[in-house]
Amino acid sequence: MNSELIDSLVIDGQTRIIFLIMDGLGGLPKGERRLTELEAARTPNLDSLARESVCGLLDPIAPGITPGSGPAHFALFGYDPLKYNVGRGFLSAAGVDFPMDRRDLYARVNFATVSKDGLILDRRAGRIDTETNRRLCQRLSETVRLSADVQVFFAPEKEHRALLVLRGDDLHEEIADTDPQQLGVLPLSPRPLADRAKRTALLLEELLIQAGGVLAAESRANMILLRGFARYRPFPSLAERFRLKPLAIAAYPMYRGIAQLLGMDVLRDVDTLAAQFAALKNYYDRYSFFFFHVKGTDSSGEDGNYDRKVAAIEEVDSYIPTVCALKPDVLVVTGDHSTPAALAAHSWHPVPALLSAATCRPDEVDRFGERDCLRGGLGRMPTMNLMALALAHAGRLTKYGA
Repeated sequence: MNSELIDSLVIDGQTRIIFLIMDGLGGLPKGERRLTELEAARTPNLDSLARESVCGLLDPIAPGITPGSGPAHFALFGYDPLKYNVGRGFLSAAGVDFPMDRRDLYARVNFATVSKDGLILDRRAGRIDTETNRRLCQRLSETVRLSADVQVFFAPEKEHRALLVLRGDDLHEEIADTDPQQLGVLPLSPRPLADRAKRTALLLEELLIQAGGVLAAESRANMILLRGFARYRPFPSLAERFRLKPLAIAAYPMYRGIAQLLGMDVLRDVDTLAAQFAALKNYYDRYSFFFFHVKGTDSSGEDGNYDRKVAAIEEVDSYIPTVCALKPDVLVVTGDHSTPAALAAHSWHPVPALLSAATCRPDEVDRFGERDCLRGGLGRMPTMNLMALALAHAGRLTKYGA
């Protein structure tokens, strides 16, 4: 869908839209379990909502393409995920409120566990606690020094995730990830993907050697993996494009970072699902668009934990009456991408979605699940089209043409 067309049709309104995003929602059967995690979950409230809504399946990027979290979220908010794709490091920097400078190069850090031979044993270092992360970032920031006139910063995000910032002149983002996203192999070298990035790659090689030395005595987080190299760039906001006053309610820094880049107000102290839903209720009268992000569905899928993902979905379902009691003009429930526990990773499978509004045409879906949504009235469509449908059902798009 042409985003410029949608932007040109937006009108002011008093209606409210909620996007309830269960990260990594889509799943697969695993082992003897013949249902996906969503299909296996007991979701009486989501099922009831589905019967009153229009349902379907979403392709975050395109059929067969496995998306990262960044482009998948940009698509949810109506931004072309190919045009607006950025490295994950930039999103991390925004998420932790790092004071950005146009000379900065950002990268996402995973603390990892490697063997004596340097082979990766755990890409997430056993999901170390955030306090350990904070301690390690401080040590790295105080110890790592590059030979060139480049400053080095490490900042904690959450658990095993952190941010690396290089600040200096002539730094470039065309660098290959050092995270192979596999176990039992060596970390990759920060290979330059363009001639102009050769100096940056050499600086990163030097940094990784030093970081390995600093972390060598750690039992779990004894190495770092880098990915998502990115420089700063501006984005048009949801207020500019859609005349919305948006609020993000997300526990994890990277998703707050995406929201902040798109001009959303961001809540910080919402580390539990209960706190997030309480915040939705408390702030409901102050905003017209709500991005509500649930992380547990994704992290359990990445860990290959089918039962925990089922439990995370069921916990969200228990709060659906709280959301419906607010009487939003449009309520969307979906995910940014699929993270099946069977694969323990993001996947290319389309994501189940429901859209509830007074103007919905009823379809035949009576349960919220992948196979059920396949027969829904939304059909199968690009995620990027979702925002336009939400705006239309909220009465915020005018007619096109005479």
